[in-house]
Amino acid sequence: MALPTHRRLRSAIISVPCVAGTLLLGVAGCSGGSPSDETGAARGWTGSGVNAVSRPMAGAGVAAVTGLRSDGSLETSVFDLAGGKRLWTRPATMVGRLSGMGVQPPAVTGTRDGGLVTALEPQKTGKWNATLVARDARTGAERWTRPVDSTFGPVRCGPNVCLSEFTARENARFAVLDPANGRALWTMPGVAEVQHADESTVVAFRMARRPSLEARDLRTGRARWSFPVDRALGAGVNLSGGWTFGAVGGARSAADGMLVGYLAPYQARKDGPTSPYGFFGVRMSDGGLVWTRKRLLRVYPSANPAVALIARQTTGDGGYGGFEQIDPRTGRTTARLGADKAPGSLWWLSFPADLTKVGFVTQGKPGTAYELRSGTLVTDKGLLTWSFCTMTPAELKINGHGGFYPVAALCAYDMATGRKAASPGAPPAWYTGTADGWRVWRDERGALHGVRDAQGTAPGMYGV
Repeated sequence: MALPTHRRLRSAIISVPCVAGTLLLGVAGCSGGSPSDETGAARGWTGSGVNAVSRPMAGAGVAAVTGLRSDGSLETSVFDLAGGKRLWTRPATMVGRLSGMGVQPPAVTGTRDGGLVTALEPQKTGKWNATLVARDARTGAERWTRPVDSTFGPVRCGPNVCLSEFTARENARFAVLDPANGRALWTMPGVAEVQHADESTVVAFRMARRPSLEARDLRTGRARWSFPVDRALGAGVNLSGGWTFGAVGGARSAADGMLVGYLAPYQARKDGPTSPYGFFGVRMSDGGLVWTRKRLLRVYPSANPAVALIARQTTGDGGYGGFEQIDPRTGRTTARLGADKAPGSLWWLSFPADLTKVGFVTQGKPGTAYELRSGTLVTDKGLLTWSFCTMTPAELKINGHGGFYPVAALCAYDMATGRKAASPGAPPAWYTGTADGWRVWRDERGALHGVRDAQGTAPGMYGV
């Protein structure tokens, strides 16, 4: 996934404001502090000894993240999900990763009884630039290796490991690997990114001249359907602005689910046209288009579009309109907030944990918030809302890799003062996502936190 941005839209969206190359960067931020026991049954921990810079991944009884060492090298750090004890670390690297995609996380697959953590390690073999290594999730023992030329990094796809290989070459391909030995079960030409997978199907986003969603049989690679995204948004879509997808329903099977997609605008020249952008929903059973909403912008921070979809309108002359809440299943507007509610001075968009209100944070000064459904002003002086902690992050000093930033996290703000709240607890679930009830995130110092205060599995702002 790459998050959308655009110079002309940045202040209006209040989105992640760093651009390099062709894709948006993840930015630094802070969490709101250590986890709290809000329900009386929550279990939380704070992991130590790692400066986490990637998105953390949870599963198979562990939490795994890519960290930055003091000498500028990267490492894979794995923690026990139940207690936060660090289990093992190994050197990590990136080869062919675009800076706009952020630092790649490890891939966690399998179950607690047989989990794997797969990551790119710096060992070179002959003409190969690095090695993909799968390790036992609990012990770190090596299970298999695969030489790599260039890649965006491994990801979980159902029970398997997927990755795009040779991404820096014309012969790039997408490969689905057997978790038992790392051998390719099947490949398809081009670069692709997994957007949803279950035990039998993978839905990939093919990043071609004409980008498309494509569903394939996870075991054989047989194509089931293909959907060019310009069919929803119009000809001339450009991925340079960023994209996001999220699965609605179909948690166990793609047959009854829908994929909600978003492509952000991109303008190659200041006086040139803006590429088509907006949201759309596609059935995962057959790739049929269910709904489309053009010329709407995803706001940041925000939930995954499949969880809660809040967007900002744009006018015909490129200006900014009000805010809309959209039903991800139907594409219909369920609530509106007029553009006149936004303050005239510099502000950051923010939301409470339950997403019932829209807040405008003015740092160090009282902010304003409105009920999303009714549009009425919120007068609660104790209201806390969540937003990015900084809009000016520091670039990571990674050896041999410029333009990377740590993944953004959130702070809670006291709307009465515009200041960061002290010890507000864990960031909201719409930001962190959940994995079997666990939520894992990094704070502004790079420490890793985990808390079990939810149920099931759901995507967060950056995906599952």
